[in-house]
Amino acid sequence: MQQDFIQALENDDIKSIKSFPKTDVHSHVMFSTHRQNVERWLGQSLVKPPSKMEGLEGMLTYVGKILIPHIRNRHGFEFVADSAVKDAIQDGVVLLEISFDIRIAEFYSDGLQQFYDYVQNLVKKYRQQVELRPELGFSRKCADDTNLVRLTYKAIESGVFHSIDLYSHQDACPPEAVEPLYREAGKRGMKLKAHVGEFGGAEEVRRTVEVLRLDEVQHGIAAIESEEVMKWLAENNIQLNVCPTSNVMLCAVQDIDSHPIRVLFDNGVPVTINTDDLMIFDQSVSDEYRNLYQAGVFSAEELDSIRRSSLRSVG
Repeated sequence: MQQDFIQALENDDIKSIKSFPKTDVHSHVMFSTHRQNVERWLGQSLVKPPSKMEGLEGMLTYVGKILIPHIRNRHGFEFVADSAVKDAIQDGVVLLEISFDIRIAEFYSDGLQQFYDYVQNLVKKYRQQVELRPELGFSRKCADDTNLVRLTYKAIESGVFHSIDLYSHQDACPPEAVEPLYREAGKRGMKLKAHVGEFGGAEEVRRTVEVLRLDEVQHGIAAIESEEVMKWLAENNIQLNVCPTSNVMLCAVQDIDSHPIRVLFDNGVPVTINTDDLMIFDQSVSDEYRNLYQAGVFSAEELDSIRRSSLRSVG
Protein backbone atom coordinates (compact mmCIF):
# COMPACT_ATOMS: atom_id res chain seq x y z
CA MET A 1 0.00 0.00 0.00
CA GLN A 2 1.42 3.38 -1.02
CA GLN A 3 2.07 5.71 1.87
CA ASP A 4 0.83 9.29 1.83
CA PHE A 5 2.98 12.40 2.08
CA ILE A 6 2.57 12.59 5.86
CA GLN A 7 3.74 9.01 6.26
CA ALA A 8 6.64 9.59 3.88
CA LEU A 9 7.87 12.46 6.08
CA GLU A 10 7.37 10.47 9.28
CA ASN A 11 9.24 7.49 7.81
CA ASP A 12 12.01 9.72 6.39
CA ASP A 13 11.46 8.14 2.99
CA ILE A 14 12.97 10.74 0.66
CA LYS A 15 12.21 8.68 -2.44
CA SER A 16 8.53 8.67 -1.54
CA ILE A 17 8.59 12.37 -0.56
CA LYS A 18 9.89 13.16 -4.04
CA SER A 19 7.04 11.24 -5.65
CA PHE A 20 4.33 13.60 -4.39
CA PRO A 21 3.36 16.70 -6.40
CA LYS A 22 4.86 20.00 -5.27
CA THR A 23 5.54 23.50 -6.53
CA ASP A 24 8.68 25.59 -6.80
CA VAL A 25 7.75 29.23 -7.34
CA HIS A 26 11.01 30.88 -6.24
CA SER A 27 13.87 29.82 -8.46
CA HIS A 28 16.47 31.61 -10.63
CA VAL A 29 17.31 29.87 -13.88
CA MET A 30 21.05 30.63 -14.02
CA PHE A 31 21.69 28.72 -10.78
CA SER A 32 18.75 26.32 -10.79
CA THR A 33 20.30 22.89 -11.34
CA HIS A 34 22.46 20.76 -9.08
CA ARG A 35 26.12 21.76 -9.14
CA GLN A 36 27.03 18.14 -9.83
CA ASN A 37 25.22 18.35 -13.18
CA VAL A 38 27.37 21.31 -14.18
CA GLU A 39 30.48 19.45 -13.06
CA ARG A 40 29.60 16.49 -15.29
CA TRP A 41 28.89 18.83 -18.19
CA LEU A 42 32.20 20.63 -17.70
CA GLY A 43 34.17 17.49 -16.93
CA GLN A 44 35.66 19.08 -13.83
CA SER A 45 34.80 19.65 -10.20
CA LEU A 46 33.74 23.03 -8.80
CA VAL A 47 34.48 24.38 -5.34
CA LYS A 48 31.49 24.00 -3.04
CA PRO A 49 30.01 27.13 -1.52
CA PRO A 50 30.75 27.78 2.17
CA SER A 51 28.09 26.50 4.56
CA LYS A 52 27.65 30.13 5.68
CA MET A 53 28.04 33.19 3.48
CA GLU A 54 27.82 36.79 4.60
CA GLY A 55 24.58 37.77 3.01
CA LEU A 56 23.99 38.45 -0.66
CA GLU A 57 27.49 39.86 -1.13
CA GLY A 58 29.03 36.64 0.14
CA MET A 59 26.95 34.62 -2.29
CA LEU A 60 27.79 36.91 -5.22
CA THR A 61 31.49 36.62 -4.43
CA TYR A 62 31.26 32.84 -4.62
CA VAL A 63 29.12 32.95 -7.77
CA GLY A 64 31.41 35.40 -9.52
CA LYS A 65 34.55 33.43 -8.75
CA ILE A 66 33.37 29.82 -9.13
CA LEU A 67 30.22 29.62 -11.26
CA ILE A 68 29.89 32.58 -13.61
CA PRO A 69 33.11 31.93 -15.58
CA HIS A 70 31.65 28.59 -16.73
CA ILE A 71 27.96 29.29 -17.32
CA ARG A 72 27.56 32.95 -18.23
CA ASN A 73 27.13 32.32 -21.95
CA ARG A 74 24.46 30.90 -24.24
CA HIS A 75 25.61 27.27 -24.03
CA GLY A 76 25.98 27.41 -20.25
CA PHE A 77 22.58 29.02 -19.78
CA GLU A 78 20.80 26.56 -22.05
CA PHE A 79 22.42 23.58 -20.36
CA VAL A 80 21.51 24.83 -16.89
CA ALA A 81 17.93 25.73 -17.86
CA ASP A 82 17.21 22.34 -19.43
CA SER A 83 18.88 20.49 -16.57
CA ALA A 84 16.95 22.55 -14.02
CA VAL A 85 13.59 21.51 -15.45
CA LYS A 86 14.68 17.86 -15.38
CA ASP A 87 15.78 18.22 -11.74
CA ALA A 88 12.42 19.73 -10.81
CA ILE A 89 10.49 16.95 -12.55
CA GLN A 90 12.57 14.29 -10.76
CA ASP A 91 11.73 16.00 -7.47
CA GLY A 92 8.00 15.82 -8.08
CA VAL A 93 7.56 19.49 -8.98
CA VAL A 94 4.47 19.91 -11.14
CA LEU A 95 4.46 23.72 -11.21
CA LEU A 96 7.74 25.54 -11.78
CA GLU A 97 7.91 29.33 -11.83
CA ILE A 98 11.51 30.10 -12.72
CA SER A 99 12.96 33.53 -13.46
CA PHE A 100 14.88 34.35 -16.64
CA ASP A 101 16.92 37.49 -16.04
CA ILE A 102 16.50 40.00 -18.87
CA ARG A 103 20.31 40.12 -19.18
CA ILE A 104 20.23 36.58 -20.61
CA ALA A 105 19.02 38.19 -23.84
CA GLU A 106 22.61 39.40 -24.27
CA PHE A 107 23.64 35.78 -24.98
CA TYR A 108 21.62 35.86 -28.23
CA SER A 109 22.65 37.68 -31.39
CA ASP A 110 19.27 39.32 -32.00
CA GLY A 111 18.77 40.27 -28.35
CA LEU A 112 15.24 38.99 -27.82
CA GLN A 113 13.55 36.77 -30.42
CA GLN A 114 15.98 33.85 -30.10
CA PHE A 115 15.73 34.23 -26.33
CA TYR A 116 11.93 34.06 -26.53
CA ASP A 117 12.13 31.06 -28.84
CA TYR A 118 14.36 29.16 -26.46
CA VAL A 119 12.10 29.84 -23.46
CA GLN A 120 8.95 28.88 -25.37
CA ASN A 121 10.55 25.71 -26.74
CA LEU A 122 11.59 24.74 -23.20
CA VAL A 123 7.98 25.09 -22.06
CA LYS A 124 6.79 22.94 -24.98
CA LYS A 125 9.49 20.32 -24.49
CA TYR A 126 8.42 19.51 -20.93
CA ARG A 127 4.75 20.47 -20.93
CA GLN A 128 3.60 16.86 -20.46
CA GLN A 129 5.67 16.56 -17.27
CA VAL A 130 5.56 19.97 -15.59
CA GLU A 131 3.68 23.24 -15.85
CA LEU A 132 6.60 25.56 -16.56
CA ARG A 133 5.72 29.22 -16.13
CA PRO A 134 8.59 31.44 -17.28
CA GLU A 135 9.20 34.45 -15.08
CA LEU A 136 10.89 37.67 -16.19
CA GLY A 137 13.72 38.59 -13.82
CA PHE A 138 14.96 42.15 -13.33
CA SER A 139 17.79 43.23 -11.04
CA ARG A 140 17.46 46.42 -9.03
CA LYS A 141 21.00 47.23 -10.20
CA CYS A 142 19.65 47.55 -13.76
CA ALA A 143 17.07 50.24 -12.96
CA ASP A 144 19.32 52.98 -14.41
CA ASP A 145 20.30 51.00 -17.51
CA THR A 146 18.06 52.47 -20.20
CA ASN A 147 18.77 49.68 -22.69
CA LEU A 148 17.87 46.91 -20.24
CA VAL A 149 14.77 48.78 -19.13
CA ARG A 150 13.76 49.08 -22.80
CA LEU A 151 14.32 45.35 -23.34
CA THR A 152 12.29 44.59 -20.21
CA TYR A 153 9.31 46.54 -21.54
CA LYS A 154 9.57 44.57 -24.79
CA ALA A 155 9.75 41.29 -22.87
CA ILE A 156 6.65 42.28 -20.89
CA GLU A 157 4.82 43.02 -24.15
CA SER A 158 5.88 39.70 -25.70
CA GLY A 159 3.47 37.56 -23.70
CA VAL A 160 6.21 34.96 -23.16
CA PHE A 161 6.45 35.50 -19.41
CA HIS A 162 3.85 34.59 -16.82
CA SER A 163 5.24 36.77 -14.01
CA ILE A 164 7.91 39.32 -13.14
CA ASP A 165 10.37 39.35 -10.25
CA LEU A 166 12.64 42.08 -8.86
CA TYR A 167 15.80 41.13 -6.98
CA SER A 168 19.29 42.10 -5.78
CA HIS A 169 20.05 44.46 -2.88
CA GLN A 170 17.00 46.29 -1.53
CA ASP A 171 18.99 49.53 -1.33
CA ALA A 172 20.08 49.35 -5.00
CA CYS A 173 16.88 51.17 -5.96
CA PRO A 174 13.56 51.97 -4.28
CA PRO A 175 10.43 50.20 -5.53
CA GLU A 176 9.23 53.50 -7.00
CA ALA A 177 12.04 53.31 -9.58
CA VAL A 178 10.48 50.24 -11.22
CA GLU A 179 6.83 51.04 -10.56
CA PRO A 180 6.19 51.90 -14.25
CA LEU A 181 7.54 48.47 -15.29
CA TYR A 182 5.28 46.77 -12.77
CA ARG A 183 2.29 48.84 -13.81
CA GLU A 184 2.78 47.67 -17.41
CA ALA A 185 3.30 44.06 -16.32
CA GLY A 186 0.10 44.24 -14.29
CA LYS A 187 -1.81 45.54 -17.31
CA ARG A 188 -0.56 42.51 -19.24
CA GLY A 189 -1.94 40.16 -16.60
CA MET A 190 1.44 39.07 -15.26
CA LYS A 191 1.83 37.93 -11.67
CA LEU A 192 3.83 40.54 -9.74
CA LYS A 193 6.61 39.44 -7.39
CA ALA A 194 9.65 41.04 -5.77
CA HIS A 195 12.44 40.10 -3.39
CA VAL A 196 12.09 42.10 -0.20
CA GLY A 197 12.50 41.50 3.52
CA GLU A 198 15.13 38.80 3.25
CA PHE A 199 17.53 40.59 5.58
CA GLY A 200 15.33 42.98 7.52
CA GLY A 201 12.59 45.58 7.37
CA ALA A 202 8.99 44.53 7.97
CA GLU A 203 7.68 47.94 6.94
CA GLU A 204 9.71 47.78 3.72
CA VAL A 205 7.94 44.51 2.91
CA ARG A 206 4.56 46.21 3.21
CA ARG A 207 5.71 49.35 1.37
CA THR A 208 7.09 47.36 -1.55
CA VAL A 209 3.88 45.34 -1.81
CA GLU A 210 1.83 48.54 -1.83
CA VAL A 211 4.01 50.48 -4.31
CA LEU A 212 4.37 47.62 -6.80
CA ARG A 213 0.95 46.06 -6.08
CA LEU A 214 2.61 42.70 -5.55
CA ASP A 215 0.74 39.44 -5.64
CA GLU A 216 3.56 37.56 -3.90
CA VAL A 217 6.80 38.28 -2.05
CA GLN A 218 10.05 36.38 -2.55
CA HIS A 219 11.39 35.69 0.98
CA GLY A 220 9.66 38.42 3.06
CA ILE A 221 10.73 36.75 6.30
CA ALA A 222 11.47 40.10 7.96
CA ALA A 223 7.70 40.51 8.29
CA ILE A 224 7.97 38.68 11.63
CA GLU A 225 9.40 41.90 13.09
CA SER A 226 5.89 43.34 13.08
CA GLU A 227 2.65 41.64 14.11
CA GLU A 228 0.80 44.44 12.33
CA VAL A 229 2.58 43.73 9.04
CA MET A 230 1.96 39.98 9.34
CA LYS A 231 -1.72 40.67 10.00
CA TRP A 232 -1.81 42.96 6.95
CA LEU A 233 -0.16 40.31 4.75
CA ALA A 234 -2.61 37.67 5.98
CA GLU A 235 -5.65 39.90 5.47
CA ASN A 236 -4.52 40.78 1.95
CA ASN A 237 -3.60 37.17 1.14
CA ILE A 238 -0.03 38.11 0.14
CA GLN A 239 1.90 34.87 -0.29
CA LEU A 240 5.54 34.65 0.83
CA ASN A 241 7.68 32.27 -1.23
CA VAL A 242 10.24 31.15 1.33
CA CYS A 243 13.58 29.40 0.74
CA PRO A 244 14.73 28.03 4.12
CA THR A 245 18.24 26.76 3.31
CA SER A 246 19.04 29.91 1.35
CA ASN A 247 18.07 32.00 4.37
CA VAL A 248 20.32 29.96 6.65
CA MET A 249 23.35 29.84 4.35
CA LEU A 250 23.16 33.59 3.70
CA CYS A 251 22.93 34.25 7.45
CA ALA A 252 19.49 35.84 7.29
CA VAL A 253 18.44 33.11 9.74
CA GLN A 254 20.61 31.37 12.32
CA ASP A 255 19.43 27.83 11.59
CA ILE A 256 16.52 25.81 10.26
CA ASP A 257 15.27 25.11 13.79
CA SER A 258 14.56 28.81 14.37
CA HIS A 259 13.36 29.67 10.87
CA PRO A 260 10.67 32.40 10.95
CA ILE A 261 8.44 30.54 8.52
CA ARG A 262 6.84 29.02 11.64
CA VAL A 263 5.89 32.45 12.98
CA LEU A 264 4.57 33.55 9.61
CA PHE A 265 2.44 30.40 9.34
CA ASP A 266 1.10 30.82 12.88
CA ASN A 267 0.05 34.37 12.03
CA GLY A 268 -1.93 33.27 9.01
CA VAL A 269 0.49 34.47 6.34
CA PRO A 270 0.33 32.22 3.24
CA VAL A 271 3.72 30.56 2.65
CA THR A 272 5.28 28.24 0.10
CA ILE A 273 8.54 26.26 0.30
CA ASN A 274 11.08 26.67 -2.50
CA THR A 275 14.68 26.20 -3.66
CA ASP A 276 15.97 29.67 -4.68
CA ASP A 277 19.28 28.56 -6.26
CA LEU A 278 19.76 24.78 -6.32
CA MET A 279 23.31 25.09 -7.68
CA ILE A 280 24.34 27.01 -4.56
CA PHE A 281 22.10 25.77 -1.76
CA ASP A 282 21.86 22.14 -2.94
CA GLN A 283 18.42 21.45 -1.46
CA SER A 284 15.47 20.39 -3.58
CA VAL A 285 11.90 21.24 -2.58
CA SER A 286 11.56 17.71 -1.17
CA ASP A 287 14.74 18.22 0.85
CA GLU A 288 13.35 21.48 2.24
CA TYR A 289 10.13 19.79 3.39
CA ARG A 290 12.19 17.03 4.99
CA ASN A 291 14.52 19.52 6.69
CA LEU A 292 11.65 21.50 8.19
CA TYR A 293 10.03 18.32 9.48
CA GLN A 294 13.21 16.90 10.97
CA ALA A 295 14.01 20.21 12.64
CA GLY A 296 10.60 20.19 14.31
CA VAL A 297 9.54 23.45 12.66
CA PHE A 298 6.31 21.89 11.37
CA SER A 299 4.41 18.68 11.87
CA ALA A 300 4.00 16.37 8.90
CA GLU A 301 0.33 17.34 8.73
CA GLU A 302 1.18 21.05 8.58
CA LEU A 303 3.73 20.51 5.83
CA ASP A 304 1.20 18.53 3.83
CA SER A 305 -1.23 21.42 4.26
CA ILE A 306 1.38 23.88 2.92
CA ARG A 307 2.12 21.54 0.01
CA ARG A 308 -1.54 21.14 -0.88
CA SER A 309 -2.19 24.89 -0.64
CA SER A 310 0.70 25.60 -3.01
CA LEU A 311 -0.89 23.31 -5.62
CA ARG A 312 -4.13 25.27 -5.89
CA SER A 313 -2.93 27.33 -8.84
CA VAL A 314 -1.77 24.31 -10.85
CA GLY A 315 -3.53 23.67 -14.13
